[in-house]
Amino acid sequence: MKTSIRYLLPKKEQKSKQLKTTKGTLKTKKLNYADTHREIVEQCKAGSRQAQFELYRLYSKGMYNVCLRMVKDELDAEDMLQTSFVHVFTKLDSFRYQSSIGAWIKRIVVNNCINYLKKKKIHFQELEDRYAAVPEDEVGKPADPHGLSVDAVKRALFELPDGYRVVFSLYMLEGYDHKEIGNILGVSEATSKSQYSRAKAKLRDILRAQKLVSNL
Repeated sequence: MKTSIRYLLPKKEQKSKQLKTTKGTLKTKKLNYADTHREIVEQCKAGSRQAQFELYRLYSKGMYNVCLRMVKDELDAEDMLQTSFVHVFTKLDSFRYQSSIGAWIKRIVVNNCINYLKKKKIHFQELEDRYAAVPEDEVGKPADPHGLSVDAVKRALFELPDGYRVVFSLYMLEGYDHKEIGNILGVSEATSKSQYSRAKAKLRDILRAQKLVSNL
């Protein structure tokens, strides 16, 4: 069964959940994602090696996939993962539960990957706004209509140039908006949008060449 890629990450850290009371009425309870794994985090702050191992176990696989999408090479991705978790445990005392611990860790991972890529002189073509502007309906379109599988898109993703791949990954897979991406990469919001639009066009060409999609 094929799975379609979706905009996976919520923009808010809290959601509401309706619960039935014993009298059958409904009330709303807010789920605070900032408190996720709070006990483990506090134990890590206290120096518990077991808690540190547990936090690593909970997030290492997902964060490795983020690293791999960003830097493409498996060995480099592993290096970025280990470096990032060293930073996580070094900086954990500064974590104040203003976001979920997963979002906080991801920000460290993404920043480390970006710094690594900048050392490799990753290139983003800066454009004048009037040339870089992309219609909002174009920016927001999903990358895989017609039920194209996630795995097919991810494989094709590794054939994109670094700049295209990073922007596409941050926007479509990691849940950042173009303003956030611009701040992370040190480029304008318009540049992020143009890079994303070009990445989608290039991705279509790659998938067509592989005969995985005829009308993407």
